[in-house]
Amino acid sequence: MNIELSEEEMAALVLLKRSGVPALEAAQVACAAIKSGKGRAKRALRCIAAGAEELKKQEHTVTFEKAVAFALEARRERRVRTVYDFRYFTRRFMKRCPGLARRKLRAITSQECAQYIEMAFDTPRQRQKARLILSGVFGTAVKRGWCSENPVSKVEAPRVVEKQVPILTPQEIKDLRQTAEAHQGGSCAAAVGMMLYAGIRPHEVARLTWAQVDLRERAIYILPQHSKTGGARRVTIHKPLLRILRVHRRGKGERICPPNWLWHWRELRRAAGWGSPAHPWPQDALRHTFASYHLSHFRSYAELQVEIGHRDATLLRTRYVDQRGVRSSAQFWAA
Repeated sequence: MNIELSEEEMAALVLLKRSGVPALEAAQVACAAIKSGKGRAKRALRCIAAGAEELKKQEHTVTFEKAVAFALEARRERRVRTVYDFRYFTRRFMKRCPGLARRKLRAITSQECAQYIEMAFDTPRQRQKARLILSGVFGTAVKRGWCSENPVSKVEAPRVVEKQVPILTPQEIKDLRQTAEAHQGGSCAAAVGMMLYAGIRPHEVARLTWAQVDLRERAIYILPQHSKTGGARRVTIHKPLLRILRVHRRGKGERICPPNWLWHWRELRRAAGWGSPAHPWPQDALRHTFASYHLSHFRSYAELQVEIGHRDATLLRTRYVDQRGVRSSAQFWAA
């Protein structure tokens, strides 16, 4: 086949050859660019430039594992509990979701995020928190330019149905207090008293020192960096707690809890009869017992809300307070 080429066509073939790309492939690319540019060369060149910029953005990303490490570093000044939860949840994601650690962040879709949450966590409450933490990883990545959007924002938050937590019976309260007095020479008695008669959380009481306890003012001061929600609060010391604290009071620089507190707290509960499959310990039982007896005796949601450190009374009404289990509230506060 004899085909005569013009000087312009010959020059084009020389240009293609110099590019190092086979002429046929180069022609196919040129045809695709012209088609995208709707037959106009200048528009085709703009399409190529825009595509190159987009490709550059897509290639600028990191693995999920690296994004988690950076997000943790960015949160190193947060409260201890916040950092602990962030590390725990992200590690569990990578442990239970094969291949996630090495996945490029920009390639992860919203559908995959939903699947990861389902795979890694079992309960609606866990999945709700997991979604928030996963969103935090991607939120940090968006700021760094490692992905263009947060895919978790399109994942529906798991619905959590709040259930009332059972409170301790008078006999269970008595058994727990007696066990606390006997355990390790009563080293945990003050902490147990604060959880039962002041509604202070186990992780909050673990950070308290005697310098934050004012027996004269009958107040315990929870600092912002020690509270779960990051807000300071003043907790009232009522008569039964005052008696406990006077007996077990130590120097201002000392902590309320003994070293390895959470281990002692588990052992103490076990010694008091909890921890078996037949008699499991209800999560936050002492805080819920405090709330129920406080409302029954003092008859004020507003006062209880301040004492317990909630922004509003919604959770108190739906989950915390169990008036059915209250027995002789006057005796509880006089104990």
